[in-house]
Amino acid sequence: MKGKILPLFYSAIILGLGLISVNAHAQTEKPKETAPIEKPYHPEADPQADLDKLITQSQKENKNIIVQAGGNWCFWCLKFNQYIHENEAVAKVVNDNFLYYHANYSKENENKAFFEKYAPKGPALGFPFFIVLDPNGKVLNVRESGNLEKDKSYDQEKVLAFFNTWVRK
Repeated sequence: MKGKILPLFYSAIILGLGLISVNAHAQTEKPKETAPIEKPYHPEADPQADLDKLITQSQKENKNIIVQAGGNWCFWCLKFNQYIHENEAVAKVVNDNFLYYHANYSKENENKAFFEKYAPKGPALGFPFFIVLDPNGKVLNVRESGNLEKDKSYDQEKVLAFFNTWVRK
């Protein structure tokens, strides 16, 4: 019995030292760097002045305007912005057919006058929410974004359907 226990004991020690060595190596590896998420909302911006410029531009380009309302405090707002840039199909539809603007809503600046004018009930929808305007600045639609979500991201089919609904003919 003694002859069988001693080799098992040594094997367990060697195995334990090997695991400690692997664990120590894993803890010293440099973590993978991820790209920081862009913060597209600017509390200091004047959304009405910015929208006025976009209206002039949209008349020249015959494109509708999408206003994404939210703030840099909002995970889903930042995630949607990242999604529309990283998803090639969505990025193409957005870039080819719309002028896109991020209107800030935060404790630093709620932009009350802007949202009361274009989406009085918008903040009640949750964030982000979207305001679709024609080239004359007329509101075509205000909608929430919750049903565009899928797991921890967005559903490409639903996002494309939303944007494609508002492409100018």
